[in-house]
Amino acid sequence: MASDDISSGGKPPLKHGDGGHLHNTVVKTDSDDEVVGELETNKYAYDDSRKLGITGSVFLILNKMIGTGIFSTPSSIFAATGSVGISLILWVIGGILTFAGLSVWLEYGLAIPRSGGEKNYLEHVYRHPKYLATCVLASQMILLGFSSGNSLAFGRYVLYASGNELKDSYKARAIGVVCATFSVVLHAFLPKWGVRLINTLGVFKVVILLFIVFSGFAALAGHRKVDNPHNFDNAFAIESGEGYSGGGAYAYSNALLNIIYSYKGWENANYVLGEIRDPRRTLTIAAPLAVGGVTILYVLANVAYFAAIPKSDLATSEVIVAGLFFKNVFGDSAGARSLPAFVALSNLGNVLAVSFAHARLNQELGKEGLLPLSRLWASNKPFNSPTAALFLHWIVTIIVLLAPPPGPAYNFIVNLYTYPGAWINSFVAGGLIYLHYSKKENWTSGWYTYLPIIVVFLLSNVFLALVPFIPPDGDWNADGYPYYVFPVVGVGVLLLGALYWVLWTKFWPAVRGHKIVSERVVDEDGAEVIRYKKVKTHVS
Repeated sequence: MASDDISSGGKPPLKHGDGGHLHNTVVKTDSDDEVVGELETNKYAYDDSRKLGITGSVFLILNKMIGTGIFSTPSSIFAATGSVGISLILWVIGGILTFAGLSVWLEYGLAIPRSGGEKNYLEHVYRHPKYLATCVLASQMILLGFSSGNSLAFGRYVLYASGNELKDSYKARAIGVVCATFSVVLHAFLPKWGVRLINTLGVFKVVILLFIVFSGFAALAGHRKVDNPHNFDNAFAIESGEGYSGGGAYAYSNALLNIIYSYKGWENANYVLGEIRDPRRTLTIAAPLAVGGVTILYVLANVAYFAAIPKSDLATSEVIVAGLFFKNVFGDSAGARSLPAFVALSNLGNVLAVSFAHARLNQELGKEGLLPLSRLWASNKPFNSPTAALFLHWIVTIIVLLAPPPGPAYNFIVNLYTYPGAWINSFVAGGLIYLHYSKKENWTSGWYTYLPIIVVFLLSNVFLALVPFIPPDGDWNADGYPYYVFPVVGVGVLLLGALYWVLWTKFWPAVRGHKIVSERVVDEDGAEVIRYKKVKTHVS
């Protein structure tokens, strides 16, 4: 469980290169143990020419949000509710919850302007037991911060566009592996081109969604290749049919988890705050623009789907919702079959954005000395990019992509990816309430979130965290696996972080005669960097 060599004093070795700059530093430690000598640290940072502005931040968020979700999850959401009107309301609720979460994250991000997102926020609020929140969140970030769902959807849409099978298969998984590998290799070897492609596909995704929206208007006007599905007749009635019916609390929580998955990405810029120019101005403009635009497009896209796809076909279409929409509106010609290929490119853009952000989260954990082989994960060698951290992200993505058996893999991956975040978000929101009302914290930020907004965000996430443990109505194995698998696995990953905390801060220190201390290193630019070090305990 070691990260770097045990330090009992002296001057740590200087390490040049890695694409960063070496600065003299001022150090604060959380321990009274003596650390002898002048401390210096590598600053693994990028110069301003490579930092993201408003446009880059908007596209970064767009690429994370607009991916598999809006082109695939409407099927499972309608199947869970059995109502067109309720499905549309849930998408609106998803947008409201996203804005609430965005407000919470903006307040934290502008008060703590460091890369790492909620990791920094939980560390600031939950200081005791020391380092527990850090380890739990690190486990979730590394083990569940994958691109598997979008990679699988990329493979499914590529096969659909080429006229191959519609169901999940290892052929689709193999194409997904190629997609994930391409994204990681591009970011590792040609990082500037990776960012350029993210920006390009950000525009492309908006164009695709707009195309679906306007095609939906045409379908409403009668321009489609199938009969009128009459989905808006008595839209709020809860009906049952092939593949759909009105479910209980469990079904609604699953539907909302899928919607949250589709909106997920609004927090993306907070993960790379260290790479954003003037975060206060950039985030307060870019984040609301991106989230507001995506919310409107999502609701209109769902209206388009209901305008062209009969209810039973929609409920049983699984991942290929947009592909079926194009077929019903434009027919089954070769030209119409090429349209799902554009959706596949949208999924590629999402994989690029996720790998960009999560690799830097892994790198941030490496910088802090939290992980085994921390210097490896923190490094920018050899191409001035987080190559090792990208490789770590790739390993997890491939394992999760290939491990589930063909069948319900996509829904399982979506739920597994989204569910633990409900626990994390609950603690983040509760922590902000504490900061607002604790006088000793002296909390200030460039953004203020009103209490009702925080409470709405908190309660919605508590609902999503607890309800999946309640048995559903009907078959407990309706999705091909027991209903409790994804919440148990999700909570298990968080508990695995707690186990790592015990080993890292209690067991190994007792065995090896050291203890973990954190150093808050302030560089010459005023940026605070945390380092976890092993300090030998004094023997009297």
